[in-house]
Amino acid sequence: MQGKQHPVAGARLACVLALALLPALSAHADDAPVTAKLGGRVHLDFGAFDNDDRGPPNRNDTEVRRAWLGVSGRLYDFKYKVEGDFADSRNILARNVYLSRAFGRAGTLTVGQFKQHFSLDDRTSSNYGPLLERGSGASTLAPLFRLGAGWQYANQQMTWAASGYSMESIDVTAAKGYGVATRATWAPPRADDSLLHLGVSLAHERQDQVGGPGRPSLKIRPRPAGHVADNSRMTLIDFSAGRDTDVDKWALEYAQMRGPWSWQAEWLGARLRDGAQQGQVQAAYALLSWFVTGESRRYDYKSGRFTRMGAAGHPAGAFELALRYDTMWGGQHFNGQPDLRRGRIESLTLGGNWYVRPNLRLMLDLIQSHNRDTLAGQTLDRTRAVTGRFQYDF
Repeated sequence: MQGKQHPVAGARLACVLALALLPALSAHADDAPVTAKLGGRVHLDFGAFDNDDRGPPNRNDTEVRRAWLGVSGRLYDFKYKVEGDFADSRNILARNVYLSRAFGRAGTLTVGQFKQHFSLDDRTSSNYGPLLERGSGASTLAPLFRLGAGWQYANQQMTWAASGYSMESIDVTAAKGYGVATRATWAPPRADDSLLHLGVSLAHERQDQVGGPGRPSLKIRPRPAGHVADNSRMTLIDFSAGRDTDVDKWALEYAQMRGPWSWQAEWLGARLRDGAQQGQVQAAYALLSWFVTGESRRYDYKSGRFTRMGAAGHPAGAFELALRYDTMWGGQHFNGQPDLRRGRIESLTLGGNWYVRPNLRLMLDLIQSHNRDTLAGQTLDRTRAVTGRFQYDF
């Protein structure tokens, strides 16, 4: 959950972007000591809902989900990236803002604000995922963009990354505390288009005075029916008593690919405790993807994640079908007491993607979601949704 945002942060980020563009006026060659390259993404989403009569209904809606603009390049021996999300013109949000330097085969050091290393689902860019939304585990448990320092190492068949970070980001300074995270993957290279990926992610966070004066609370509230379906969210965990809270997170990763077919699954979890109460959640998903037109997903062995697909093999572009079952469950109780809340969410999503070009696609997802209060034995919400996206990135 986001904490207090500073209105001047967006102006500062805009200034940084403008300054980062200056090298592009004088240096374009690959061998220049200072280079700059402009990049970004635009995601325009919509959601339409068939609600049941339990709870407030979701309203059909549209949104500019992402409008990123960034600059990346080389600054002598360093690489840099500065990105901002302009989807809300009143509050520009900083994304990646960092410097990195490679130390030969030993690895790469990154300092600044960057997405932390946790789970295959979260590490795969929103530009390349087969469905509009990540699974409930990655969406609620991944540390996302934080200020810190990290080290990455990769060889021909494995990757390893570790980072230490603050709970603060450039835009959200009310959250206090620290975290450490690590991720390791193994994917032996193969001569054909097949892939086997195995991975594990671990993280520990110490969050200060959660829910206290001026501090954000810590809630785990998945969105099983899509991003604009706020009325279908379910609170599995709510820590807001103002006490320091320890959070341990983990994820086990598996993926395979053979030609146009790929499938992946993850099992994620977290344990929370503040000295007076405890909470625990787990999540799992299974995803199947098939390129009807014969293309294959691409995989980056240096970062252990899926990336942009290659050129389409058909003049009309590429078409992909995807199917995912996603679930998350958990509970919370005071020490020595019975559960005060326990619930489970489930969703089944069928998606279709038309890649007009590798960087331009239209997405459509059909979702059936189900929320259940397992403590009371009651179904709280059942929603059908149609969600879609126009996506362009450069």
